Amino acid sequence: MAGRPPTCDHAGVRTMLLSWEYPPRIVGGLGRHVSALTAALDRAGHGVEVVAREHPSAPAAEAAGRVHVTRVDASPPVVPFEDLLPWVMAFNTGLVAAGARVAAARPVDVVHVHDWLVAAAGAELAELLDVPLVATVHATEWGRHRGHLPPGVSPTIHAVEGWLTERADAVITCSAYMRDQVRDLFGRPDAAIDVVPNGVDVAWFALDPAEVRAFRRTLAGDGTRLVLFAGRLEYEKGVQTVLHALERVTDRAGAVRFLIAGVGTYTDELRALVDRLGLGHRVRFTGFLDERALRLHYAAADVAVAPSLYEPFGLVAAEAMACGTPVVASDTGGLREILAGGHGLTFAPEDAEGLADRIVEVLTDDALAADLVARGLRHIRARFDWDDVATRTAAVYARTVAGRADGAAGAVA
Repeated sequence: MAGRPPTCDHAGVRTMLLSWEYPPRIVGGLGRHVSALTAALDRAGHGVEVVAREHPSAPAAEAAGRVHVTRVDASPPVVPFEDLLPWVMAFNTGLVAAGARVAAARPVDVVHVHDWLVAAAGAELAELLDVPLVATVHATEWGRHRGHLPPGVSPTIHAVEGWLTERADAVITCSAYMRDQVRDLFGRPDAAIDVVPNGVDVAWFALDPAEVRAFRRTLAGDGTRLVLFAGRLEYEKGVQTVLHALERVTDRAGAVRFLIAGVGTYTDELRALVDRLGLGHRVRFTGFLDERALRLHYAAADVAVAPSLYEPFGLVAAEAMACGTPVVASDTGGLREILAGGHGLTFAPEDAEGLADRIVEVLTDDALAADLVARGLRHIRARFDWDDVATRTAAVYARTVAGRADGAAGAVA
């Protein structure tokens, strides 16, 4: 397909988007990001071919509007996900085969990959289809491990991330914090990195207040305040800091129930810590929540906490603001950018006493809580609109496609 002219015209750019998460397969924020971006690109008139991992409750192929979704079995099935590197190799082989079949039927202008798990397939398909490669770096292995790479698979993941940022024709990060990290770790200059934040659909997060009040009564009595964490249960998400802060909060703010919404590899350690601290009567693990249940939990909470030790963006904080819930977050990464300007309260990562102070401020000062809610909603509406995110992403596509065409023309000349 070498030399094929771009298909983009007034109808928009046609993108092949590769991801290991896509609804209904949701593990963390990446799957929701890809889904919302796809829908926004569709609204803006751009065609999207999503090639993602299969899910037992979803069809192998489906289409709506300008979006076609193709789901790929992780092959060979004898390789368990726990054997991560061979699993990723097998999965990427399936992605390449599926992507090639899709592009033969519906040509695309650009391949867009999300994180290292689909990097090999993206690079192979971009070469095969003779189109540019765009990569969104949502996080790095170095960052997840707080500045070091433990033995095992981590150094390999780090190397793949570096190769991806070098191979890609365009790189997108979700925050200035991640842009700086990609620059410092992999040597890609600032000018060659586009910062495009995640988006939040404020209207989608709006719920009937009566429904929220009724739901809240199922979680706690009128005299109990609700503190919520939502996200993957991994060490770097910092839930352990909230558990260490909880006794201080109840001593100063009265009865509190801490809701931990999510799943992850750190779940057993957190449950053990709850037992050691004697917090079983104050802590509830909800497990994984579907999207509606998650919105209800956000809206019912008196305060949402994002205590991450490492956070490339901080989608949980933005979603909580969209639900009208005050946010307390660690002063790090993308969270710092979201909460800058007084849109939430911050504390130093791993500082349980500082976190307790911030939570108590929100729970005991109704005027402060109301002000944080108003500020947060204005901020989300102004900065994190998905249609704006799609417009900025499509601009990266168009610029990259044009650059490839200009380069080809120059080579011919």
